[in-house]
Amino acid sequence: MPPLLLFDLDNTLIDRNQAFRGWARHFLRTRALPQEDLGWLSTLDCGGYFPREALMRAAVARYGLRVSLESLLDDYAETMIELIDCPEAHCAALRKARAAGWTLGIVSNGSTRQQQAKIERTGLDGLVDAWVISEEANYEKPDPQIFRLAADRCGLAGQGTANTWAEEEWTRSTWMVGDHAPADIAGAAVAGLRSVWLDHGRPWPELGYHPTLTAAGLPEAVDEVLAAPLVP
Repeated sequence: MPPLLLFDLDNTLIDRNQAFRGWARHFLRTRALPQEDLGWLSTLDCGGYFPREALMRAAVARYGLRVSLESLLDDYAETMIELIDCPEAHCAALRKARAAGWTLGIVSNGSTRQQQAKIERTGLDGLVDAWVISEEANYEKPDPQIFRLAADRCGLAGQGTANTWAEEEWTRSTWMVGDHAPADIAGAAVAGLRSVWLDHGRPWPELGYHPTLTAAGLPEAVDEVLAAPLVP
């Protein structure tokens, strides 16, 4: 059975926060609002974990905007897709893992339309074997079922003679790489997977669980996985 390497999407494969800052500058500039408020918007965004509708309502209230919430959300979605990019170093890391015999997948929480558009625009759809997005899957990280579904779409889950999916052989040779501890690393832990946390210069925030490995960025994470034993 080939080993499986799963990746988070936002701020793991792609720099979602950089795209958000680009949208925020666009939002402020096109409405003649203070560019100094970039920090306010970025803080409120909370790395994408603050609901979009609530963020737009807060912006409308702060600036007294006479515009519909729907139009703001549409502009946000379109601009974010235009600004999303997958760095070449990340693409090269995926190709390196593929050349080493790994099956690759993406496990992402979020809107199917938005996340699918990101995957396609960046060319990631041609670099991985399959992906799962929480909205269409009806599972959300850290639910272990979403990782099992990703393995299934990659053609690996269900192989072997285990009685339950948690005992299946694929879990022993699967890694999850992500930047968000409660979703990616906790999810990997409860699914029985090894994990690499992308620290982005941050200290580890949790006490109850820990990643198998920590890396500064995605290329380093892939190198660490390729250097590790195939099974623990």
